[in-house]
Amino acid sequence: MNLVNRTLEIDAETDARLREMAKERGQDVAAVLAEAVALLDSVVDLAGPDISEDRSRYEEFRRTRAAVPLDDVKAWVASWGSSDELPRPQPRKIR
Repeated sequence: MNLVNRTLEIDAETDARLREMAKERGQDVAAVLAEAVALLDSVVDLAGPDISEDRSRYEEFRRTRAAVPLDDVKAWVASWGSSDELPRPQPRKIR
């Protein structure tokens, strides 16, 4: 295997979890990261239609800044089945 040294900046929680997983498996952190990348690669097809649609929607958001805030969606869903059911929230410009 051809090894490359790389420095990553990660938060303390992620670092602790990586070390914990490595210890549980009797591996080093690099092996755990390699397995995680391989698993992600096997599950997510970056060239697939789902990711393509996500990228397209994200680019549209970046262009228009129009979105439905999560709190609006939560309020809408919470109102389902009640006598005061809210209409579907509409996108609006956000920061």
